[in-house]
Amino acid sequence: MSIELLATSIADRAYDRIRADIVFGRLSPGARLRLDRLAGDYGASVSTLREILSRLSSEGLVIAEGQRGFRVAPVSPAGFEDVAAMRLLLETYALPLSFAAGDLEWESRVVAAHHKLAFMERRMMAGDQEGTELWKRYDREFHQALIEACGSQTLLDLYGGVFDQYLRYQMVAVVFRGDIAAEEHRQLLDCALTRNADRACAALTRHVNGCVTYTLESGALA
Repeated sequence: MSIELLATSIADRAYDRIRADIVFGRLSPGARLRLDRLAGDYGASVSTLREILSRLSSEGLVIAEGQRGFRVAPVSPAGFEDVAAMRLLLETYALPLSFAAGDLEWESRVVAAHHKLAFMERRMMAGDQEGTELWKRYDREFHQALIEACGSQTLLDLYGGVFDQYLRYQMVAVVFRGDIAAEEHRQLLDCALTRNADRACAALTRHVNGCVTYTLESGALA
């Protein structure tokens, strides 16, 4: 492997790890990101880390503070409401397009994604809280599968970034609404298989708004 490819590989791995640690709450909102410490934790040079953190700043996950360096973007009730509204805007636009274009292969991926998500939801409702991160990964996969046949990669990329912002709030607040959310996911699956986009958009709106209300009432973001 050439030096250039090796450097790119190291940078990509460090970017993926830091981003995941922010999204899944392992790097806490508002935490100072010291480059010397990050270099040891992620195996990347200080100059590479500056580029990574600048990139994450453009995604809204990191705050650049000039000479003071970088910190993880904070969270707030208003921020969660804003991200949730953007998620709904994009997802309710993409759902009808995906439902209209989706074929049998798409249906199979939606069913498989829901199967994994439902399995984790049952585990968590039984009291197993160690799989929280895997549950949220499967949640993301299911919602992404629902809209992946929309025909627009730009829309999917934009949605992915917004969903990760939404997911970060959920991980910080440790949001799990149990059977309520599981039933909403079952409704979305049924809507996909029957191609009922109007009902799906209504179910999704209840799903997202219910999560926002539950989170804000819990006081976890105060």
